Amino acid sequence: MLSRTADHLFWMSRYTERAENTARMLNVSYETSLLPQSTAVAQEGWLGLLSISELIPSYTARHGEVAPAKVLEFMVRDGNNPSSILSCLRAARENARAVRGALTTEVWETQNQTWLELTRQLEEGFFERDPAQFFEWVKYRSHLSRGVTLGTMLQDEAFHFLRLGTFLERADNTARLLDVKFHAVNSDFFGRASERNQENDFYHWSAILRSVSAFEVYRKVYRDVITPGRVADLLILRRDMPRSLHASLREVVDNLAAVANEQSAETQRCAGRLLADLQYGRIDEILATGLHAFLTRFLDRVNELGERISRDFLVAGAD
Repeated sequence: MLSRTADHLFWMSRYTERAENTARMLNVSYETSLLPQSTAVAQEGWLGLLSISELIPSYTARHGEVAPAKVLEFMVRDGNNPSSILSCLRAARENARAVRGALTTEVWETQNQTWLELTRQLEEGFFERDPAQFFEWVKYRSHLSRGVTLGTMLQDEAFHFLRLGTFLERADNTARLLDVKFHAVNSDFFGRASERNQENDFYHWSAILRSVSAFEVYRKVYRDVITPGRVADLLILRRDMPRSLHASLREVVDNLAAVANEQSAETQRCAGRLLADLQYGRIDEILATGLHAFLTRFLDRVNELGERISRDFLVAGAD
């Protein structure tokens, strides 16, 4: 496969996944902001959202003080913000258009229709009227894109580059969400929660679980109260949790093996080593050495892996 074609496919799926993850993070921040809380706590929540995508400098340069309405505007419809939902879905559509010949008609039409419907919804004010419903729509369109890909694409190199982009992006975003949300919570959450804070704790952790569609999964797996350690275990080490770091890296390793070439051995080794750390890791050891340090190191290694994939397979300098 031509490296330019692989590049467009890889980034089409990454941008689609990024739009979905942005919608998930915005939705949990929006719903959490509706809970009774102090102004300072609410402000910290919106700052955390910008921090996940490393956008605090960009936001403050344009909007100054952090305000919920401005953050939502910046992260949803600001075309100058490369991480906004608008920018991500536009980039996904443009990458799909560049390689229409490598896609089935159904995959292309799904991407194109998503873009057309997004612009219509933003023009008609659908987002402002019902933000939660808008975020659900973004998630649905991402689910639809993956489903159509699985259901209609020949499982050749094009398919594997699409999957590779999806799961590398998912690993990155899940780690960012965990790092910021756990870092924002006082360390005593990992000990015995006070009776006064138990209800707020429940809503905080359940909101994080719902942001990655893991609330019902958590109840099924643990059948007990929600605790920070178990949330971390579910979203980091559980291979059977679709959005966990372990599950995402397993997909990255498998799809890398399917497109391997003569210069990708070191990239496969790096991916396999990262997967092994998740496969044989223990959550108590991770928490004991520091969750923030573990996730920061994981993000560095995922970024390095993405750079290696670009050098081995894709157009030089693409981003």
